[in-house]
Amino acid sequence: MKAVVLAGGKGTRLAPYTKILPKPLMPIGDMPILEVLLHQMKAAGIDEVVLTVGHLSELLRAFFQDGSQLGLKITYSYEDKPLGTAGPIALVDGLDGTFLVTNGDVLTTLNFRELLKFHREQNAVATIAAHHRKQKIDLGVLQYDGGCRLAGYIEKPTYDYMVSMGIYIFEPRVLDYIPVGQYLDFPDLVQRLIAANEKVVGYQFEGYWQDLGRPDDYESAGLDFEKMRSEFLPEEVLA
Repeated sequence: MKAVVLAGGKGTRLAPYTKILPKPLMPIGDMPILEVLLHQMKAAGIDEVVLTVGHLSELLRAFFQDGSQLGLKITYSYEDKPLGTAGPIALVDGLDGTFLVTNGDVLTTLNFRELLKFHREQNAVATIAAHHRKQKIDLGVLQYDGGCRLAGYIEKPTYDYMVSMGIYIFEPRVLDYIPVGQYLDFPDLVQRLIAANEKVVGYQFEGYWQDLGRPDDYESAGLDFEKMRSEFLPEEVLA
């Protein structure tokens, strides 16, 4: 099975670190976050990985090379201009079977085999890994009746959401909805699939997941990795 890792973003929310280091190379414990993901992919039976790169691509290539040191075949797909989160996939050759797509900065205990099994059981064209999040609003929230009259006032509410983990399983047919060389983000791609009556499903995962987009999330992920190392890495890597 083939995986595509989106590793071309500038990681502006983690500046100034990402001015000199691409976000997938940001260290978690004693290894880059992307190396953690690659070990997890290999353990799940994935043998070929394509890194879509742009910002500081030479550093990613110098570190991971052809992937042989990890027991993987790693190749690189270059975007000359920003193509969004979904646009780079159209530039990847050989996506002729079910494939995994993931952001390059995700720390999770998600089992990729279980995600793939669910996807196939659902006979879906796209499966999005989803995680439950609670968001506390530290302000009074006003509810309107459609005009200027208030219908309610909620003090510092907490809202529940199912959010995308930045991990997807796709069938090759998805490529028909991604124009080559044009900017496209994942929300727009999903909307296109839904509008075309394609089956898009969500896989609800209750285990650990953290996006490393913000400095406080990155710091907490580093601490969690040290405490839960055996849950993130395969046994052969821990040995």
